Amino acid sequence: MRNNPRLKIAFCGLILFFLHITQIRANGIDSIRVTVTEGTNMAADLSPDKRTIAIDLQGTIWVVPATGGVAKPITDNLGDCRQPSWSPDGKTIAFHAFWDGRYHIWTVPATGGKPTKLTDGLQDDREPHWSPDGKYLVFSSDRSGNYDIWQLSLADGKLTQLTTDSGNDFNPAFSPDGKQVAYMSDRTNAPGIYVVTIAQQTEKLVSPSNAKLAAPSWQPDGSTLYYNALTNTKSGLETASLADGKTQMLTEATDDVFPFRTSWFSSTDYLFTSSGLLKRGKIGSSALQTIPFQAIITLPRTSYKRKRYDFDSKKPQPVQGIKGSAISPDGKQIAFAALGDIWILTKGTKTPERITQGPTMELEPGWSPDGTKLTYVSDRNGNMDVWIRDLKTGQDRLLVDMPDDLHYPTWSPDGSKIAFYQSDPRNAWGRSTLYTADVTYTADVTVPKTQKRHESVFVPSQASWSPDGKTIAISALHPYSSRYREGVSEVLLLSLDGKNDRYVTPAPGHSLATRGQNGPVWSPDGTKMAYVLDGLLWVTDVKPDGTITGTPRQLTSEQSDTPTWTGDSKSLLFLATDVLKQVYLTDGHIDTLPMDLTWTASQATGPTVIHAGRLFDGKTNTYRTNVDIILDGHRIKAIEPHKTGRSGKLIDASTKTVIPGLFEMHTHQHSMVGEKIGRLWLSFGITSVREPGADPYDALERKESWASSTRPGPRQFFTGGLTDGNRIYYGAATSINSDEQLDRELNRAIRLGYDLIKTYVRMPDARQQRITTFAHAHGIPVSSHEIFPAMRYDVDAVEHIGGTSRRGYSPKITATNRSYQDVIQLLAKSGMNITPTASLQGGFAVLGTKDPSLYENRQYRTFYSEEFSNALQASSAQYAKISPGYLTNFGNLQKGVKALIDAGAHVTTGTDSPFVPYGLSLHTELQSFVGAGLTPYQALRSATLWAAETVGVSKDLGSIEPGKLADMVIVNGDPLTNIKDALQVEQVIKNGEVMPIERLLTRP
Repeated sequence: MRNNPRLKIAFCGLILFFLHITQIRANGIDSIRVTVTEGTNMAADLSPDKRTIAIDLQGTIWVVPATGGVAKPITDNLGDCRQPSWSPDGKTIAFHAFWDGRYHIWTVPATGGKPTKLTDGLQDDREPHWSPDGKYLVFSSDRSGNYDIWQLSLADGKLTQLTTDSGNDFNPAFSPDGKQVAYMSDRTNAPGIYVVTIAQQTEKLVSPSNAKLAAPSWQPDGSTLYYNALTNTKSGLETASLADGKTQMLTEATDDVFPFRTSWFSSTDYLFTSSGLLKRGKIGSSALQTIPFQAIITLPRTSYKRKRYDFDSKKPQPVQGIKGSAISPDGKQIAFAALGDIWILTKGTKTPERITQGPTMELEPGWSPDGTKLTYVSDRNGNMDVWIRDLKTGQDRLLVDMPDDLHYPTWSPDGSKIAFYQSDPRNAWGRSTLYTADVTYTADVTVPKTQKRHESVFVPSQASWSPDGKTIAISALHPYSSRYREGVSEVLLLSLDGKNDRYVTPAPGHSLATRGQNGPVWSPDGTKMAYVLDGLLWVTDVKPDGTITGTPRQLTSEQSDTPTWTGDSKSLLFLATDVLKQVYLTDGHIDTLPMDLTWTASQATGPTVIHAGRLFDGKTNTYRTNVDIILDGHRIKAIEPHKTGRSGKLIDASTKTVIPGLFEMHTHQHSMVGEKIGRLWLSFGITSVREPGADPYDALERKESWASSTRPGPRQFFTGGLTDGNRIYYGAATSINSDEQLDRELNRAIRLGYDLIKTYVRMPDARQQRITTFAHAHGIPVSSHEIFPAMRYDVDAVEHIGGTSRRGYSPKITATNRSYQDVIQLLAKSGMNITPTASLQGGFAVLGTKDPSLYENRQYRTFYSEEFSNALQASSAQYAKISPGYLTNFGNLQKGVKALIDAGAHVTTGTDSPFVPYGLSLHTELQSFVGAGLTPYQALRSATLWAAETVGVSKDLGSIEPGKLADMVIVNGDPLTNIKDALQVEQVIKNGEVMPIERLLTRP
């Protein structure tokens, strides 16, 4: 054993295993042990004595013998600790970590112990590297407004900025003599590898490159830089000569080199990470040696009682999907949208009046300054347009009709104009362009004058006018840098006279509430702005141009949304979770405005018999043939051999195939899509959607409308906004800044009946663990973008095999779409569900490129215009041209999906639509799964029974069995042989209601 390192590893691992099992038994813990032998996007650094390697496997710093062996963790698993760097004396390891919700530089003793925090502040600090004398650390930071290279003096904490270019400089590394620092830069005019001389702070471009470069490391003699170079199709280890800038690729195209620094065993032998492994190379040789390691990870096996669903209740339910409440200028009435229509509640009464009615949708009412009219949006002409209702005459007038959906109309203070947005095809998850339309125009003018007021903005809030009509205030994303997309939502002042835009904020470094209808809202007298911050309603004084003055005042102490002013600027209406309230600024008192508005679930009645030629029940990989599926109202009563003459409504599917209703497990919707989205889902055989991120009131409006059959649509399982950390990106993201705010958000989740909680990419693990504990106590599952340590504290599910990561790279998949043994085994052994969204990450474009007939599908052609389809195809083709690896590497992603299924992981189908088209993308997901090597049965199981299990409704949905709800699809063809046949929808049954495809494809 003395001369066999593999036997040593096995022996040590066996001892560790028995010690681990003994500890589990002693503590009464129900756990499993996962032995990890590969790491996905794992960084490594070699100790100065060449005896130990530090690695950052799945966010924990571990140390492992340089000859290979069992790894030992030296940090906890809640810090997302990354990119270790050894001090020259070998006693300390520096790294960046996310314990406090921002990346800062930390150190920890090489033997383990209490970490020490070296940097602090609102910024992110990343990628530390030690000077050879151990007196300094260099790192990259966005503390100056973009990423630059900074130096930290360990003796006195002094910070020195080494680079100042407006481009992003990152991945610094000291030269062997400590006089220079190499780094990468994405400067638009001259990207590439740079070196800065510290004493003079002069920089030199060593080697220009348009490839994505990362992590330079100096060869010990100072002559050459080693670094990662990512091209369209491969990720390799490359060198650049300091003398002439010439480059050379050292690794083969089959290697998957990770974007982290190499380190050196000697002047010729180097260590790097590639293809999940620790590898040792030698200058002048193409041979690579693998250094084996084992990391033992313990995962819990716990369970909790899931939320119960009553799908049989006929009891009236209070309407909670109150969207866009607005108080009249005189303060006597409240307009709002619910159940697809506009309502007005008059103070002193509890029952609101429905002022619009029909199968289309009317939303987002706003009062004219004189209180005689409402503006709103409606899809009665096919897509969302801006309308005006005269409340005296009851007449409606179409104000603006544009090709794309319009939303958030707002009257100007003088009542002459309405500001609104035109959305891009991705609606709430894309960009919107601000316009104004003249309200007053002569009868001989057939088209109102519209004027584009600003270039598109990424998911802005509703506009709010200054009293003089010269400025519009919105909430908009203010990114910290261009290297990473996250930032904070601040007030963006848009000048309508051509002056420069400018950001102002009442809370520097702090994000305002979700960018929808939560402010800023300018008071009619122009002296104040109201807004929601940390879930509470605030007001601040402003100058006429919007400049903030004075100290902001907190007006509420409970969850608050959608504030609107009365005309006298003395009070504000707001929505307190599910109750309308009004707060008065003079003395702070709050009135509750009670309302009685209910909805009732719609259920089919009477017997129905579906004669199925073939039945796929969702549980077995074969068909039952020539059977009758007997429905009693909205549930399945029995499945029996076909017999003629049964009583009840007969559905003849004797030449068809019946399958369970499909689940779309990851989509984001918005009301501006209009009533058609419900019919769209059903037309593709999708009878249930899971929405892991939405305006909760928007989602509830859909859920209540679909469940009550106000509009046809699937079952909706939803959450509220993306529960995120200090920095956010999307308009629907909620920035959590305190435990008190988190408590309010969690309590709202219970009151509004969330079906899951989705935490997003900047949520620190300690807080996510707290969320999970609360959610499970109330039977609600939790999902995120993270696998570890999330699975260690029982997070139920993970979204995307790739997807956004706060790190700039993913711990689940590499840049070439490869996932390694750590990801596969941790997901398989933990039981955590994964929704890979393969269609989002190349699958839709791959299939559309290979088979253009995909776009000829009748459902797709009904709901998507030719212009949309042409633009989508052109975009896919252009992206494939710019980034060929996006398509050529998709097969690697498919291999990962197949490996997950083969290992026993729980995988479900979702797409992240509308980034890929609603409906059709779920079928490309199924086809991508089959293209990965899954059987059609396995693909369909992921979209039916396994999806229902993940949502927590498998007792009622996911398969066709007696006692379950009658959600099923009748298709032409044989989907267990050809998965494409699942697209050939003929009829859809949801909750026992039978809907022929022709009905679903016809606009009401």
